[in-house]
Amino acid sequence: MRKQVKLALIGSSVAAATLALSHGIAKYFVGIAMNRKIPPHPTSVERRIAGSCVDEALLNKMRQAGQQLAAIPHKTAGIRGRDGIRLFGHWMPVDAPKRVIIAMHGWRSSWDNDFGMVGDFLRNNDCSVLYVEQRGQGKSGGKYMGFGLVERYDCLDWIHWVNRQTGGEIPVYLCGVSMGASTVLMTSGLVLPPNVRGIIADCGYTSPAAIWEHVARRHLHLSYRICGGPVNRLAGKRIRMAVDAETCPLALSRSQVPVLFIHGTEDRFVPIEMTFENYKACASPKQLFVVPGAAHGMSYLTDQKGYEAVVQNFWNSFDKKLS
Repeated sequence: MRKQVKLALIGSSVAAATLALSHGIAKYFVGIAMNRKIPPHPTSVERRIAGSCVDEALLNKMRQAGQQLAAIPHKTAGIRGRDGIRLFGHWMPVDAPKRVIIAMHGWRSSWDNDFGMVGDFLRNNDCSVLYVEQRGQGKSGGKYMGFGLVERYDCLDWIHWVNRQTGGEIPVYLCGVSMGASTVLMTSGLVLPPNVRGIIADCGYTSPAAIWEHVARRHLHLSYRICGGPVNRLAGKRIRMAVDAETCPLALSRSQVPVLFIHGTEDRFVPIEMTFENYKACASPKQLFVVPGAAHGMSYLTDQKGYEAVVQNFWNSFDKKLS
């Protein structure tokens, strides 16, 4: 009898310890993933998460291009999100624009870093561009990032802002990299103005929960079976929305907007299989551009000519409204 009681106490203690550990891991993981301010991490967890086989020379090239883009005179734009959060963007109109690009940057990145390399290409192709600063990052307000779940509504509000500036007749394209790509893909499931002619999604994931599980297992070597439930619950409290409220495949199954999917084969952060899953789910006209050898967010640098040709063809195909 005493032995059974002792075993029961041990089992209870182990269960309590496991529960406490899973909640501790979840709090730390969600902080790294979503908080504007990253929790202190002496082992540089963010570097381990974001790191992928990217050449330092390419990163330096991106930084320089970003500095040049940010130095171009432009207008700072501001709106209020639906929850009252103040959001900012950078409006760079051109004379006689053929189209407007709304560009959404990625996780713990910035508008100039993610789009510095492509900025000249957009201007040279008569694109006015709104470079958005995503919530919880840069100058935009908010304590947390929503991994596209909240930002899809921000994106819709930015579309309305652009249409107020331009009259709502010029074709609009939503463009995103990484988390920004998943943001615009989730936006595809909303009711969009008729002048939104397409979406360009570069290395987007399928859902917040899916990318968190991938990062936890591959980069942090954590058991998502243990911490996944607490992570999803805590993340949901942060953004006041269930983390499965929307996914890219679900949104794309309702999409009426053409989508160009782009992904590099050597992406170690967001697996290319996620783009294949998104592409398969897409109900609207769709194209897929796979870049051999490209790491995460590096498709343009890896195959600039191919990238530009595919995007120009996409614009030419859908600048005019589909009947």
